[in-house]
Formats: sequence, C-alpha cells, structure tokens
Amino acid sequence: MGDKNSYTEIREERLLSIDFFRGFTMFLLIGEFTGLFQNLVDPVFSGTIIGFIGKQLHHHPWHGMRFWDLVQPFFMFIVGVAIPLSVSKRMKRGDSYNDMLKHAILRSFLLLFFGWALYCIGPGRITFRFQNVLAQLSVTYIVAFLMMNRSVRIQLIFTLVILLLTELTYRFFPVEGFNKPFIPDKNFGAFIDLAISGELSSGHWVSINAVPTIAHTMWGVLAGKLLLSNRTSYHKIKILLIAGIICLLAGYSLDMVTPIIKRISTTSFVFASGGWCILVLCFSYWLIEVKRIRKWAAFFAIVGMNPLFIYLFSHIGGSELVYQVFKPFTIGLFSWTGDLAAEMIASIFTWTFLWYLCYWLYRKRIYIKI
Repeated sequence: MGDKNSYTEIREERLLSIDFFRGFTMFLLIGEFTGLFQNLVDPVFSGTIIGFIGKQLHHHPWHGMRFWDLVQPFFMFIVGVAIPLSVSKRMKRGDSYNDMLKHAILRSFLLLFFGWALYCIGPGRITFRFQNVLAQLSVTYIVAFLMMNRSVRIQLIFTLVILLLTELTYRFFPVEGFNKPFIPDKNFGAFIDLAISGELSSGHWVSINAVPTIAHTMWGVLAGKLLLSNRTSYHKIKILLIAGIICLLAGYSLDMVTPIIKRISTTSFVFASGGWCILVLCFSYWLIEVKRIRKWAAFFAIVGMNPLFIYLFSHIGGSELVYQVFKPFTIGLFSWTGDLAAEMIASIFTWTFLWYLCYWLYRKRIYIKI
C-alpha cells in the first residue's frame, strides 16, 4: 500500500474515516453472501463464542437488537454523511444547485430501479417489493438532499415529526386485522405491502421502513456538515459523542413503550440504531483523523470506493459463483477438517476474492457510480 498509487494520493481531500466506515459496512454486507455467517450458527457451535458471534451476524427475529440489525442503518447513515462532502466538492468545481438536484433525482431513481430489480431476479417476474437497502435509500437519500440546506433545528424537527407520525399511524391505524402495531404481519406496514405487492415479506419486513429511516440519512447529513465545519476536532467529537449518547438513551428508554423492532423500524429502533451510527462515526473520526491511525483503515476503505458495484455483484449471484469455484478445491484439500470447516474455508476464500476484486478496481482507478 506504500506505492505511488497510494490511497492518500488517490483520495485527496477526503476523510479516510468516512471511507473506512462505509467500507467496513460494505465488507460485512458482502461477507453475508459468502455463506460464512450461516455456518457460524451451526448447532456444533451452540454455546460457544463462535455461536454467539454467528447469532450477532443475523437479524433479531423480532423484539430486540443484534449487531447485524445495525448494518443497514450504518450504510444509510454514512450515505447521509457523504452528501454534504460531495456537494461541497462539486460547488468548488463550479456545479450549480440545479445540476446537483438533477443528479440527485436521477440517482434516487436508479437506486429505486436497482432495488426493485433485485426482487425480480428470483421469481423471474415483476415483483413490487421495497424492503432492501437500495430501494429504501432511494427515498431517504432524496429527502436528505432536499433538506440539507435547512437549519439544524428544522432538520431535527423534521425527523422527529416523521418518527412521531409513523408511530401514531402504527398505533391508531383503523383497518381491522392490521391495527396491532407491534405484531408481525398484523400492522400498518404489512397492510401497505399487501396493497402495493399483494404479498407479505417472509421475514415480516415492511416497505414503509423507508419513511422512519429517513432519520438515519438526515442525521448523517448533519454529522457530515459538522465534520466539514471549522470547529476543532475536539468540539466535533464532543458533539457527536453527546448526540450519540442522547439517541441511545432515547431508544433504549422508549423500548419500554415502543419495542425495539428492526423489521418494522420502530421509533425506539431508529433512535437506538441512530445512536450507534453516530458513535461509530465518532470513534472512526477520533481514531483515524485525530490519532492518525490510518494504515489498516485502507483495507476497508478500498471496499467502500465501489459500494454499489460490489453489493449488486454479490446480490445477483457473483459471490455464489465464486464460492462454487472455490468449494471443490477446499473440499479436496481440507476434507480432513470436516465438511463444515471445509465449507467455511471456501467462504473465507470467497470473501477474500471479493475484497481483491474491489482492490483491483481501486488499482485501476475504476469507480462505478450513479
């Protein structure tokens, strides 16, 4: 990493902490497609630290929150953080607001298109589903962009109003059979899914999550503007730390009234997960930009340079194809370790290859964006 095509030279005027945060999130997301996380919850690991880690790398079935429930909020939040940095860079280049608005609308449309298209691959028919990160990001991104130049107070009030309206809608939705706010498939979100797609999600996910999670992307915008400000690093860290703790306290306190449920993005979940997002950004900024511990961060940042490509590549079967290439060799070479261990080794090789693919694109300075 020390050659003249180094990360620092290629990514001038960027905060490595942001690229690291996004890359770390994407690295975890592509890891899911290797099959490794599923192997970690095999009964053989029950009651062990490996089994505990495996459980944390899967979504909570309903009421509660595991580490994996934070990954999508991480991604939606860091997209928000990047918006003001990107806008600032384009303004210096001479781009007008109208040009940027047109690009934002196009990007939102493409995110929605790709998000919906992924649901059509499996059944081989048009399926109007809205639960994945790309489809939901298409909503949160454009709203965050449009609200970006409003004052901090207006943006915070706007997100709180959205959360309040979502909360009230769930609690007082008047349709019989869908008026139980925190029961799987019996709530307002399930009603909306039946209306737009004619079917419910097998995992109780709902499309209306795109509305409350607007808060994640908008809070990311506020964090990004803070990092761009002329405040001292100490002051920035202090504000992020206080904001993160407030969100955590609000989220976990609300759990007594409104259960923390990722699958329908309850208000308590949005606050709690938003708090973790802010604190992770705070830690990343402190460690990488203030303490200047940077070399190792490039490993993840490289993945974050092509997030859309590597996500789509993995989602449409690219990771499965790579896994099937490695599997016969690992089974042949490591069969003495047992089938499960050999499969896990194949998954690790697949994960490594996916990282190397991102690294190859980075070395060739190929960045696939919309």
